Amino acid sequence: MRLFGLIILLCLTAGNSLQGQKRTYTSSRDTTVKLLSDDPIAAALDSLAYLKLFESTRFGSEFGRATSMGFAPDSVPVYESSVIAERIAKLDAQSPFKLIYNEEVRAYINMYAIRKRNQVSRMIGLSELYFPLFEEALARHKMPLELKYLAIVESALNPAARSRVGAQGLWQFMYGTGKLFKLEVNSYVDERCDPIKSTEAACLYMKYLYSIYKDWSLVLAAYNSGPGNVNKAIRRSGGKTNYWDLRPFLPKETAGYVPAFIAATYVMHYAKEHNLYPIMPRAIFSEIDTIHIHKRLSFAQIANVLDMPVEDIEFLNPTYLLGIIPEMGNYQVLTLPKSKIPTFINNEQTIYNYRTKETTRDSLMNITKALPMASKTHVVKSGESISAIARKYGVTVADLKKWNKIPSNKLKRGQRLKVTAPFKAKVEEVSSQGTSATQESTTSSTSEGESSAVVKSETTTPKTTPKPASTAGVSVYKVKSGDTLWKIAVSHGMTLEEIRKLNGFNSRTKLQVGQKVKVKKK
Repeated sequence: MRLFGLIILLCLTAGNSLQGQKRTYTSSRDTTVKLLSDDPIAAALDSLAYLKLFESTRFGSEFGRATSMGFAPDSVPVYESSVIAERIAKLDAQSPFKLIYNEEVRAYINMYAIRKRNQVSRMIGLSELYFPLFEEALARHKMPLELKYLAIVESALNPAARSRVGAQGLWQFMYGTGKLFKLEVNSYVDERCDPIKSTEAACLYMKYLYSIYKDWSLVLAAYNSGPGNVNKAIRRSGGKTNYWDLRPFLPKETAGYVPAFIAATYVMHYAKEHNLYPIMPRAIFSEIDTIHIHKRLSFAQIANVLDMPVEDIEFLNPTYLLGIIPEMGNYQVLTLPKSKIPTFINNEQTIYNYRTKETTRDSLMNITKALPMASKTHVVKSGESISAIARKYGVTVADLKKWNKIPSNKLKRGQRLKVTAPFKAKVEEVSSQGTSATQESTTSSTSEGESSAVVKSETTTPKTTPKPASTAGVSVYKVKSGDTLWKIAVSHGMTLEEIRKLNGFNSRTKLQVGQKVKVKKK
C-alpha cells in the first residue's frame, strides 16, 4: 500500500509539472484573446500567398539570415510579455501614437510573428516597393511616418487586395470614399488600386479626420469604420474620447484595428529579433519608374515587345482592370522596371503598332466565326492569373469574366472556368518580308493597318517545353547590351516563337550580354 501511494503521488506531481509547462508555453506563444474567425486583417495577409511577383532568385531572407542574430533558419523566437512590453514602450517614447501593450496587441503580434510568418516575410519584401512612396507623401503632408504601417493592417501591402464589402487597393478605399477624393473608377480603370493616387487620397483623408478628432488613434478607428461610427461610440460611452474607452462601442472589426496597428508597428521594427527577413519581389522602389502613355495599349503588346511576363506588368500597374491602358485624358501612366524603359522609349511607336491576339481579335472575328466552337472547363492552378488563362485559349480577359460572371481578376486555386474557343484550330502567323514588327502566334503586318492570317487545323496535344530545332541553315548571334529576344528575332526575319524554338527558350528566358543565340542565316 505504501508503494502504491508513492506511485500515485509521483503521478500527481508529474501531472502538475506538465500542466505548469503547458501554461508557460501558452502564455508565451498564445493569448486568451481570440481573433475573429474571419478577421479581415488575417485575410489580407493570406492574399499574399497568391502573388507571383515573388518567383525570383532574389531572396532577402537568405541574405538576412547570413547576418542574423544567430537563429537557425527555421527558428521561431518567442519572448516573454515583459520583453515585448519594454520594446513597445521604447517605440511609444518616439511616436505621436499611443502605443501600449496588452493581450489584444499580443494576439496580433502572435499572428504576424508566429502563425503567418511566410506571408509576413513577403509583406516585408513588399515594403521595399511601397514604403518609400508612402514616406515621401506623408513627409510632404507633415504627417507621422508611422502611418505607413496602416497599409499593412488594411491590405498587407497587396495593391490588388479586395475586402468582402468591396474596399479596394493598398489603402482599401470604398467606392464612395474614393470618389470623394477624386479616384476614378470605371470599366477599365480603378484608381483606388493606383499606389500613387491612392496614397495621396489616404493622406488627405487622414488629415481631414485628424482635424476632427485631434487624436491619431481615433483617426485610425475612423479610417476603418467611418467617422459616423466613431461619433456614435463617443456618444454611447458618455463623451469619452480615449480609444480604449470607446473600443467596446465600436464595430467588432474596428475593435481589433488599433491593436493590429500597434502589432504591425512592433513587428516591422523588431523583425530580425523574431527571425523574420524579407522575401523580395522582382521589383523594388529604386528599380521602377513611370512613363506616359498617349494611346490605347494592351499589356500583351508591352510584354511581347519588351520580352517580360504579363504578370509583372499587371502587378506594377494594378490600376488597369482588363490588361488594357485606355485612352483617357491627355495620357495614362505606365510603371515598368527601369531596365525596360529605354527599350520602350526607343520602340514606342512599334509597340503601339504591334498586333497580338487580344488587339487583333476584332479583325479575326470572321475567321473564328467560321470555325467550329466548343466550350470546355479550365481548372485554375496555383498562381495562375486570369490573363494567362485568356492567352492560353486565345480569348480576352473580358470574355472570361463575362462567361463566368466574375467581377474581378482574382481567381482561386481549383476554381472552374467556362471557356469557349475555336475547336482544334489556331490562328498562325504568316511572315512577310520587310516587316518592322512581327506577331507571335497571331498575324503579321503586311502593310500599316493590314494583317494576313491563315488557319491551320491541328490535333490537340499537350504543351511541352520547346526543344531546340535542327541547326541546319542557322548562324550564331552574340547578345549586346540593350538587346531583347524580340529585337534579335526581328532583325533576323524571325518571330519570337521561331527563335525560342530554335534555342529551346521559353517565355521567361532572360538574355545575358555576350550570350550566343542561334538565328536564321540571312
